[in-house]
Amino acid sequence: MDDRRMKNLLTTRRTLLSAAGVTAAAGLTGLVVPAAAQGVAPTRTMRGGSNNYLPGAPIVRRIGGGGFWMTGTIRRASDGMPLGGQRIQIWAHTTEGHERDPHSHGATLSDANGEFRLEMPQIVPAFGQPHGHLAYDSGEFETVFLRPVMASASDKSLHVDFVLKPA
Repeated sequence: MDDRRMKNLLTTRRTLLSAAGVTAAAGLTGLVVPAAAQGVAPTRTMRGGSNNYLPGAPIVRRIGGGGFWMTGTIRRASDGMPLGGQRIQIWAHTTEGHERDPHSHGATLSDANGEFRLEMPQIVPAFGQPHGHLAYDSGEFETVFLRPVMASASDKSLHVDFVLKPA
């Protein structure tokens, strides 16, 4: 066998062994994604999430004058599929009112892709933390209350993901 064919054979063998090693390592570390989802863990209610909750807040286009965006997604726990038409209630301590004030509360519906967004006034710190409150409370799935804290009081948006478990 000439030197060129031998070098080509060694390169091909080395490439094959390297690829097999990477594939095996990925499988052992869980980096390979299964063909079908085995389920997505449901979102758990956060401590303090239900503070100042007012049942039945109206569906609104915007809370107050706006300027801050609360966004997120809603998926089903069993298979991770997006859930459209789900009601999310949102409230917070803002530049226009306290989180206990009815005018600081509003609700929105998720779209067909399970996405929601609602504009509201800028969130300001309450008890030292800039945070929002969100609730899924419509009944088809278990109720979930969230209280996400913003990285900075100057943030102009907050994103939250819900994974809901059937009631």
